[in-house]
Amino acid sequence: MHERYNLLSALLRSRRVIEWSIIAAVLISLVWALEHEARTLRGQGEKVAVRSTLNALRASLVIDQLLSQVRHTSAPKNPFTLLQELPPNYGGELAMRNIYSVPPGSWVFDPECGCVGYRVLYPQWLEPTQEADTLWFRVATRAGDASLLPLAEYRWFGQPLP
Repeated sequence: MHERYNLLSALLRSRRVIEWSIIAAVLISLVWALEHEARTLRGQGEKVAVRSTLNALRASLVIDQLLSQVRHTSAPKNPFTLLQELPPNYGGELAMRNIYSVPPGSWVFDPECGCVGYRVLYPQWLEPTQEADTLWFRVATRAGDASLLPLAEYRWFGQPLP
């Protein structure tokens, strides 16, 4: 009878271990899924913020170009100086080769290239993989209009980034 009790007790303990293992596996899977969704959401939020800043820079370039034509003056090279307020994450004027001196999530302007750069916070969603995970846009005139032209065909979350 003592052997039966030990055998029954061992079976119950092994069953509880299996039940707790299943619960632990489910909890770990849920935490992993939530973390993945949170990372994805942060990346999408960053993409929206980048597009918003690019749109503001493009609009300010167009407005400045129109004002320059009316006033017969030349436009400044750094489009950030045209904004009413600098973005809080603007790192200033900086050459491309020194991009590592600003933290991810920062905007810069390279006066040598005439390029606007953004160092990406969540680069795992960016294609193609970039050195220093930075997006670069040249300030240029296309078809008579001032614009920011990407230096590569960037894709973020599989969508082209204009």
